[in-house]
Amino acid sequence: MPTFTAPDGTRLTYHLLGDAGEGAGVTPLVCIPGGPMRASSYLGDLGGLAARRPLVRLDLRGTGESDLPGDASSYRCDRLVDDVEALRRELGAERVDLLGHSAGANLAVRYAERHPERVARLVLVTPSVMAVGVDIAPEDRLAAARLRKGEPWFDVAYGALEGITQGRAAPDAWETIGPFWYGRWDAAAQALQAADAGEKNHDAIPVFAGEGAFAPEATRAALARFTAPVLVLAGETDVAAPPAAMAEVAGLFPAAELVVQEGASHHPWLDDPAAFTAAVERFLA
Repeated sequence: MPTFTAPDGTRLTYHLLGDAGEGAGVTPLVCIPGGPMRASSYLGDLGGLAARRPLVRLDLRGTGESDLPGDASSYRCDRLVDDVEALRRELGAERVDLLGHSAGANLAVRYAERHPERVARLVLVTPSVMAVGVDIAPEDRLAAARLRKGEPWFDVAYGALEGITQGRAAPDAWETIGPFWYGRWDAAAQALQAADAGEKNHDAIPVFAGEGAFAPEATRAALARFTAPVLVLAGETDVAAPPAAMAEVAGLFPAAELVVQEGASHHPWLDDPAAFTAAVERFLA
């Protein structure tokens, strides 16, 4: 895998999919994984998007094939911005298209805040909202969950989700609500969920969102001046990033559109690859 060196000397790895490394003359789509701090391998080829668009998947420091840093405080989201900028320089791109999934959207947003001139287009896929300070109403999460009513696992999972939203989560609640993260709780979804814990840097997770990682007021002010096109892609049944909150995220940008993928949850490229790739390709075209 190709590697480069971050400003602090940490060796980082990225993965080229499609024609990203063959001088195709297309703006690279740099993909930042969520988790937070999960190896980028779970993104795969984003439902076949790599066949239509060159992808550059970054393994954040301390995850996947990238090295552990000497300074553990460098896992903080705002400090990871320097790694994304170092990747842009490594690619030799004046500007990049940038995609952030889930928690990785916080990093994508903070990069756009600091380096707006380097972002041609921004894609936020079922984004976490920590960086922008959007409040997600518990009822919005539960309403999204109720769209799955009738599935064999629903009653137990919904009870666990209610407990989480009311601040009385049972010890196994987060594991119990796993099916809500996917539009179909099939073998592919179960395999992706089972791999989650082993692909994360658990020591880095609390640092990622630690004190100083986010400054929502300043970020929102910067995004109000961010004029590049933005796509916010939500899943209709996503309890982590319900459509009502995603509409508020889209409203933070002057030139954003919201797409709600029908029947999808937090991993829309897995739930309906054709719908996901069509929406993203159309936006990037």
